[in-house]
Amino acid sequence: MRRYRIRKDDSCVSCLRCVSECSFGAITAGENRTPVFHHDKCVDCQRCVSFCPAGAIYITEDGNRFRENSVFRKDDISEIILQAETGGVLLSSMGAREKNIPVYFDRMLLNASQVTNPSIDPLREPMESAVFIGQRPEKIQRDKEGRLINNLPPHLELKTPILFAAMSYGAISLNVHKALAAAAEELGTYWNTGEGGLHESLYPYKEHTIVQVASGRFGVHETYLNTAAAIEIKIGQGAKPGIGGHLTGRKIIGDVSRTRMVPEGLDAISPAPHHDIYSIEDLAQLVMSIKEATHYRKPVMVKVAAVHNIAPIASGIARSGADIISIDGYRGGTGAAPKRIRDNVGIPIELAIAAVDQRLREEKIRDRVSIIASGGIRNSADTVKAIALGADAVSIGTAALCALGCHICASCHTGRCAWGIAAQDPELTKRLDPEKGAKRLVNLVNAWTREIKEIMGGMGINSIEALRGNRMALRGVALNEKELEILGIRYAGE
Repeated sequence: MRRYRIRKDDSCVSCLRCVSECSFGAITAGENRTPVFHHDKCVDCQRCVSFCPAGAIYITEDGNRFRENSVFRKDDISEIILQAETGGVLLSSMGAREKNIPVYFDRMLLNASQVTNPSIDPLREPMESAVFIGQRPEKIQRDKEGRLINNLPPHLELKTPILFAAMSYGAISLNVHKALAAAAEELGTYWNTGEGGLHESLYPYKEHTIVQVASGRFGVHETYLNTAAAIEIKIGQGAKPGIGGHLTGRKIIGDVSRTRMVPEGLDAISPAPHHDIYSIEDLAQLVMSIKEATHYRKPVMVKVAAVHNIAPIASGIARSGADIISIDGYRGGTGAAPKRIRDNVGIPIELAIAAVDQRLREEKIRDRVSIIASGGIRNSADTVKAIALGADAVSIGTAALCALGCHICASCHTGRCAWGIAAQDPELTKRLDPEKGAKRLVNLVNAWTREIKEIMGGMGINSIEALRGNRMALRGVALNEKELEILGIRYAGE
């Protein structure tokens, strides 16, 4: 069933640039150099629109859709027909599409200083945006001379409370990894390899690299673990809680195959569980094994999806010896996920972070771990709100890809990404210049960081540390009493 229609107006000069730019076969060359449109193949990636020199092409929603009612929407009907024809599981990518679940960031407002608590001008007064991620020492120790003893466990130092989220080599192109790594180094933050291993060309960025150990153990070896600033054990992700990963064989080619240590053309399937983790004790064993392998010099992170009982899960992780918990919310992006799981499993990151922070504080173990929030972080205000709810920092994936050119057409799983992001075809991947991409990422994060300082200054707060878990700085609108209770905030006007 067609979702979009491709149209052109009289300004078309028949240069056929649209044909060369379309990677989905939606536009081909006809007679007399006239573009021929195959509407059923269009995914609305906007590549043809962006590169048409005459501005002659535009994409519209197809008006000839199924008749919907109060229960069955057009997408529901088209998906039923597609599954009736194929008998397959529906796959998609990017974040959840369910519109009826509120974005809680949009229902929270920040406080501002007025009269009795003066605001701070970040242009003229000190404003600290740096964050230290990892365990905090239980107490300050001094030697006999009264000098401080450095008993700080391994940690990460970020110049901004923003990291780049885990996205694996294979799911995205090497050029994307190059852009992320270079940007992280310039910004003084970190990028995450995801579960696809680390390409050798990126080893020079090891001081700003987080590597991942997932259930499939793809690309994991001793050098990989030691060529990183931190190691993340990936148990779950927000787009598909409770299930594993799947990278199709058509993406397992060349360096992807070698880096992942998977034969070319063979699907890389991560099991749903880690087969050596069935309890917190098992997790503690893996945490200690990784610390042993890295000589106790690197913090160990555990990434989990935001699910209904996330607070007690996080409590167990904090007691396992892990240094950092990364929690990925309901709207987290992905390269491929079953649509039914993506849109129906998990909980929003806002509720998860608030619940976890409160639980760890009640158990007096909050300082044992740092918390990173991800899954639907769209701007600097979301970042400030996430930290006020209890996170130490946030990680961004979809926002970073948008900075690189992604138009969220949700076709990553096809491997035909017209912007060279979620593709391995050399003709497509070369469309993304990693140097220009890194610059755009640096611009994005620098802009957010400046806005974060402005927001904090207006609140009368001069450091991320003072913002962390400061829920008095938040007020809710259009929220019920239970939602306010879980978020730990009061209603606007109180």
